Amino acid sequence: MISTSTPSHSGRPAQRRRTRMAILDATTQLLRDGHAPTLEEIAERAEVSRRTIYMHFPTLDQLILDATMGALAGRDVEEEFEPESDVSERVATIVDTLYDHAEEWLPIGRRMVALTAANSPAHGPKRGQRRVEWIQRAVEPLRERLTDEQHDRLVSALSIVLGWEAMIVLQDIRGHTPEREREVTAWTAQVLVRAMLEEASA
Repeated sequence: MISTSTPSHSGRPAQRRRTRMAILDATTQLLRDGHAPTLEEIAERAEVSRRTIYMHFPTLDQLILDATMGALAGRDVEEEFEPESDVSERVATIVDTLYDHAEEWLPIGRRMVALTAANSPAHGPKRGQRRVEWIQRAVEPLRERLTDEQHDRLVSALSIVLGWEAMIVLQDIRGHTPEREREVTAWTAQVLVRAMLEEASA
């Protein structure tokens, strides 16, 4: 079990951070196994007590939400953009990244959707902000050609397509294979980009 004692007062914040990270890591690992972990399972995996978990996270849902957001935000998709790449190529990179890691990430994405969809956020988005940042970076080459309204509309439209919600619809409602899901997602995203390019050129 992870010890909560430290040799000095100065070591306590570092120990708390290590304990918190161990709890989050354990939660993320269990989520990647494809099921919603219980508090007992998390405590066992992190080698801490239930009381220790509650010292860091007031509720199980908050712990799972924090672990989910951390896992999904960890990959810097925009680092994979080629400096001279156009918007279509950058959007394709996001699609490829989503589907290359879907098996690992989708169970986590499902959990985050379940935790946050029921209630509207009171102070800005609880989820999806990292996705918006990826998309804004992807459409950056077009920024000077678009009005503020056009830019906002394109980012919003791509946010509908490039995310867990769309993947869940294609899988659960349409019954598509992963290959077909990727194909439909890529086609839809590129249609949106081409439509905006035409509008900006009109």
